[in-house]
Amino acid sequence: MVQILKYCLITLFICATATCTAQSADSLRDAENIPAKFYSKVQKKYASIDNNLSKKSVKYLEKLQKQENRINKKLFSVDSLSGKANEGVTKKYESFIQGFKEKKSKLDKVNLNEYNSYIDTLSTSLNFLKKLGSNGKAALPLEKLNELKDKFNQSAKVNEFITERKQQIQQLLSKYTKLPRSITKQYDKLRKTAYYYKAQVNEYKSMLKDPKKIEETAINVLNKIPVFQKFMKKNSEIGSIFGVPGNFGAGANISGLQTRAAVQNLIRQRISSGGPNAMAEIKQNLAEAGKEVDKLKEKVNQLNSGGGDPAMPNFKPNDQKTKPFLKRVEYGFNIQFSKNNQWVPSSANLALSLGYKINNKSSAGIGISYSIGLGTLQHINISSQGLGLRSYLDWKIKGQIYASGGYEMNYNSAFKNIEELKNESAWQKSALAGISKKYRISKKLKGKIQLLYDFLAYRHTPVSQPFLFRVGYNF
Repeated sequence: MVQILKYCLITLFICATATCTAQSADSLRDAENIPAKFYSKVQKKYASIDNNLSKKSVKYLEKLQKQENRINKKLFSVDSLSGKANEGVTKKYESFIQGFKEKKSKLDKVNLNEYNSYIDTLSTSLNFLKKLGSNGKAALPLEKLNELKDKFNQSAKVNEFITERKQQIQQLLSKYTKLPRSITKQYDKLRKTAYYYKAQVNEYKSMLKDPKKIEETAINVLNKIPVFQKFMKKNSEIGSIFGVPGNFGAGANISGLQTRAAVQNLIRQRISSGGPNAMAEIKQNLAEAGKEVDKLKEKVNQLNSGGGDPAMPNFKPNDQKTKPFLKRVEYGFNIQFSKNNQWVPSSANLALSLGYKINNKSSAGIGISYSIGLGTLQHINISSQGLGLRSYLDWKIKGQIYASGGYEMNYNSAFKNIEELKNESAWQKSALAGISKKYRISKKLKGKIQLLYDFLAYRHTPVSQPFLFRVGYNF
């Protein structure tokens, strides 16, 4: 009997081992479906954000320290006792700057101070691939991700420190009844710099949360692996904190909870016990509560739409300031048709533009155009009618309506070589002003309609049409 039991236990152990081995083998085979470029792509992404975050943090910290020193110097002229630099504060600034400049030793695991579900998924996925094998390809991107999360944690400490310094400086300045405008102006600059640093960190966090197609593909592959699903429940940040149960999401989890019907019956009983006017009072209270919620929503929307720091109601931040250069660049295309006359045929003017978003309301750029002759309806004839150079400025008036202007130079004849274009007198100059209407076509594509007036049209020989209508796209 003992021998039989012994053989049964050995058999069960072998079966269990074989099952685990089979699952690992299946997982490894499934994980091989992850694109080979996934590891190098995410490593490059994390390293790039880390590098930019470190550089920007150092830049902002040095700027904040200089602004504090200017406040202290100006305050010294008013009060020689209060206007002294705090050595502890100076050392704190230097410590933060050094922390962003130096490279830390290998970090095994770093948790963000504030939870981010996408980053948690990425981190757990790389940990899973690392333990699964993946020929060591997951080790370096995981290390880079941990370094980046550590930098985000450092930036959170910097923001806490900056908030404390703003409060301390404000308390110090509040002791004086009359301060020179230069001191309060410098303090406003410090608060604006603090705001932009926090916005800059949030911009990098949003870049990290923005998944590339290859990242989505890899996560979709892993989500189909049962072993990964179990690993995610046990090893993710949310799983380790709250202990996600194995039957999470199953019907068994709702046992003991009140059903919808039971809750509705309870509400009816409470209303009926309140008398005949109970329902009217409840409706009135709900209506008032709804109005208060709408007021709060409006205040939040005002802050999110550029209200900035509530302590600076007149400060309208430039959201473009914290975005990378390439995200501030906009590309455009437009087309304009011209009528024929005795000198030139009907033509289509095709233009490409490259612009830069100066702030939330304005953008400026340059462009190049090419004019194609179309002939007439009776005799269609495609011909080259020259090219043009453009500059433009758009300024938002309201909604999607913009005031537009620009200066253009057009060479209105065919040319055979570049030498012909060097004749400055052959270029026709235009000074344009008008309005533009932009409308959204898709997430990345915007339509644009323009009506412009050429103030130099009647000086042209021959006289050109003064009103120009253009249709195009920005992306």
